[in-house]
Amino acid sequence: MSQRVLTTESGAPVADNQNSATAGVGGPLLLQDQHLLEKLARFNRERIPERVVHARGSGAYGHFEVTDDVTGYTHAAFLGGIGKRTEVFARFSTVADNLGGADAVRDPRGFALKFYTEEGNYDLVGNNTPVFFIKDPLKFPDFIHSQKRDPFTGKQEPDNVWDFWAHAPEATHQVTWLMGDRGIPASYRHMNGYGSHTYQWTNAAGEGFFVKYHFKTNQGIRCLSTEQAQEQAGKDPNSHQTDLLQAIERGVHPSWTLYVQIMPAADAADYRFNPFDLTKVWPHRDHPLQRVGRLVLDRNPDNVFAEVEQAAFSPNNFVPGIGPSADKMLQGRLFAYADAHRYRLGVNHTQLAVNAPRATTADNYGRDGLMAANLQGRYAKNYEPNSHDGPAETGRPLAAPLPVSGHTGTHAAPQHTKDDDFYQAGELYRLMSEEEKRRLVANIAGGLAQVSRDDVIEKNLAHFQAADPEYGRRVREAVEALRED
Repeated sequence: MSQRVLTTESGAPVADNQNSATAGVGGPLLLQDQHLLEKLARFNRERIPERVVHARGSGAYGHFEVTDDVTGYTHAAFLGGIGKRTEVFARFSTVADNLGGADAVRDPRGFALKFYTEEGNYDLVGNNTPVFFIKDPLKFPDFIHSQKRDPFTGKQEPDNVWDFWAHAPEATHQVTWLMGDRGIPASYRHMNGYGSHTYQWTNAAGEGFFVKYHFKTNQGIRCLSTEQAQEQAGKDPNSHQTDLLQAIERGVHPSWTLYVQIMPAADAADYRFNPFDLTKVWPHRDHPLQRVGRLVLDRNPDNVFAEVEQAAFSPNNFVPGIGPSADKMLQGRLFAYADAHRYRLGVNHTQLAVNAPRATTADNYGRDGLMAANLQGRYAKNYEPNSHDGPAETGRPLAAPLPVSGHTGTHAAPQHTKDDDFYQAGELYRLMSEEEKRRLVANIAGGLAQVSRDDVIEKNLAHFQAADPEYGRRVREAVEALRED
């Protein structure tokens, strides 16, 4: 087998890759050394803007296999029959820290899936928690700013974190999740994943159903205490990446079982709380889990930058049979995620290998732009309708229409009979064992006691008190004890 020839980016052979061209032996470098200039210029541009959130991530390929019949609820082809398999790419991530942050930190984890279906790519973007801190996307930039590095100190500040939460009582449920035992997963393999949002399924008869996705880990839930996480982050900041990579390489393929909760669309209006509120869960006694299939990850990416860093997930990538709901946070993300990728990767990021459809072909009138690669010949038109047999609309909507009424304006979410910012946080607290409660209280107090303003502390304590009187009392006592030391 002959030795491959090193070339420039234009394909010309490289004569010397060890020594730059100089003006004589030991002289200054020459501007005409195109190979040197090309290497340095490319090196300067090898990094792209990191994600504002979910910057630190790991990914893997695998498949999803349907194990149970759900065709009565959706006509999505990849869910169309028991035994049906679809290739998948998954990306796990922390939320708040930068690309160089540690894996073992107290933070929600992103749980994003790209299904390469025969009807196009379906992206399901969720977290390892079934709820979130806020319910309106207008507050999302402010929330993330409060969790990111302070512009003056350059680090995450408890004053900022807890000040925002003090003014966002709807965050109490997610704060209770985050500060509890599941706040730091031991690995990406040992955590659940949730679609978190409410989505819509539509069956072949046009009937609509609202659904929530639950991916239950088959490895079992394993989490780290604050002390264990601090030790692990110090030993190996890449601990979760290392674990996922090595497990798959040695043939231990992580898997999750997908369950869904299903609500007939007609039931949503009269449900006792807003079923589209991202800060709330649907109790299982109301809508039991129904098994759908099994997700297995069995192949590592060959290039983390090309396949994980450039992977672009967007919840507006639906397929026939699946669509959005009136979930405000989901509605905001339908725009924001895709727009973030257009900024980071360029308008043609969907042509990158990890993002391009695999079981079908994208065929549309998108042309040109940075890094355009969809060369379609001299007779291809970039407008529609046309007389040249170009791709045409189907006339078949992906999902059932959502009913609307009333006047436009900046409305608060509609109130249902049992809407409340604190009840479910209290329910979660009361489900915990005494040891779980003790650790939860200690985790909250450890951060809240560092806050400099008494009024911010009091507002947060009032939230925990409203969730459960014992919860509030124990957090108050723990904060007071730490501030006295």
